[in-house]
Amino acid sequence: MKDFSNLEKKLILEFKNKNLLIQAFVHRSYLNENPKFQLFHNERLEFLGDAVLELVVTNYLYQNYTKKSEGELTSWRAALVNAKQLAKTAKKVGLDDFLLLSRGEKKELGKARQYILANTFEALIGAIYLDRGYKISQRFIEENLIKELPHIIESHLFKDAKSYFQERAQEKVKITPTYKVLKEWGPDHVKHFVIGVFLGEELVVKGEGFSKQEAEEEAAKKALKVKKW
Repeated sequence: MKDFSNLEKKLILEFKNKNLLIQAFVHRSYLNENPKFQLFHNERLEFLGDAVLELVVTNYLYQNYTKKSEGELTSWRAALVNAKQLAKTAKKVGLDDFLLLSRGEKKELGKARQYILANTFEALIGAIYLDRGYKISQRFIEENLIKELPHIIESHLFKDAKSYFQERAQEKVKITPTYKVLKEWGPDHVKHFVIGVFLGEELVVKGEGFSKQEAEEEAAKKALKVKKW
């Protein structure tokens, strides 16, 4: 078993219930190989953490950017809480070293690992909320995630490819892009989607991801390159 006290020191965060902390890192695959492990997987904690994260980020944006529109705040929030940013933050604070995974999942270092890290980050927030309450959860999110907001705003990282491709398509060819699922496979917790982006009947390009939203975004990025827009 990994020494989670080292993570507590790193995060400057002491858990009253150490099992909650450990459970945040238990991936479903780990239990398949360790059926007698005393804790459940982290998906319920992830569900809770997702809601806490959204509330903290929304409240921060609402309180600190009083002159910004709902649309702008929504874009900024999406850029902060998407899987890519959460995984990046999770890695930065050292969560990668504490994941409890099956032997097979340990070998996955691409998008699958990114997805697991993002979910673990949310699960950890859920665990912090249950163990230490809202204020400590808020502090953790602000110190580790929301601090990235100025960079996101300055670098225009909140402008998602899907929205931009739609703007350019309407401007260039007067057509609104449509997205269709072309293929999907895998169990619910690691489902893969291949989605095509169409301009009318024309299949421009395909994108792949662990959710429909991620696959659509990937398709839009590729489409912008293909069309040189």
